[in-house]
Amino acid sequence: MSAAPAWTARLGQLGVWARVSDVDVPFAREAERLGYGTVWLGGSPAADLTSAEEVLDGTESVVVATGIVNIWRDEAAELADAYHRIVARHPGRLVLGIGSGHREATPHRTKPLQAMADYLDVLDERGVPLEDRVLSALGPRMLALAAERSGGTHPYLTVPSQTAEAREALGPDKLVAPEQTVVLDADVDAARRAARAFLRRYLQLTNYSGNMLRAGFSEADVAGEGSDELIDRIVVHGEATDLVRAVRAHLDAGADHVCVQVQPGEDAPRALAEIAAAFAA
Repeated sequence: MSAAPAWTARLGQLGVWARVSDVDVPFAREAERLGYGTVWLGGSPAADLTSAEEVLDGTESVVVATGIVNIWRDEAAELADAYHRIVARHPGRLVLGIGSGHREATPHRTKPLQAMADYLDVLDERGVPLEDRVLSALGPRMLALAAERSGGTHPYLTVPSQTAEAREALGPDKLVAPEQTVVLDADVDAARRAARAFLRRYLQLTNYSGNMLRAGFSEADVAGEGSDELIDRIVVHGEATDLVRAVRAHLDAGADHVCVQVQPGEDAPRALAEIAAAFAA
């Protein structure tokens, strides 16, 4: 179990993950009203952080985190300048999630571990504190870098056993904040169709398929559109109580905070309300 209650106090146990293009002030206000502690802006938000700034300006207390700024696309100096601009008005309410993206999307992506270390060097030079930045770390070497040079990790498309591994690698005081994709649908066949439509492109990306293999899935599980077992464990589906059970499995494995991503996206308003109610029950 985590021994870092300060992270949970800051971010809440439960957060929302949505693509930055789908997050506006009304969305964030509703998440805040429902009791979600943090809104994660997914889909590689720009380093100028204008999207985060708009949400922070339009809400009262919710934390905004990036999930994630891509180090191959955005300059560290620009990110640092934007960070200082925003935290001057919203202290404690901004967390920079940083990651190295996908080899398939960025062919020039070489030596990601060194590239991340160089990126963090610039953030150090420009005064971005460790506790306000976390790495999207999947493999053991990036987890080690996260432990040494950031506040923790924000992994994506992982299972609770990997949350436990991240906690062991990072120690008791660092943030472990996994994303959990969910489909609110008790119809197994319909839910699996929605899950596969979402997961299809990720299974073509070696960093995610490789991480699923590290989690114990087989080559057959990650082939094609994914086995039923892989789909059911990576994209949890069912009633709200089933989805909350998946969130609590990460918390029990050592997570400080879990952010839920609802698929398909148009179901988010209803699903987030039902998840929040079930989590609070």
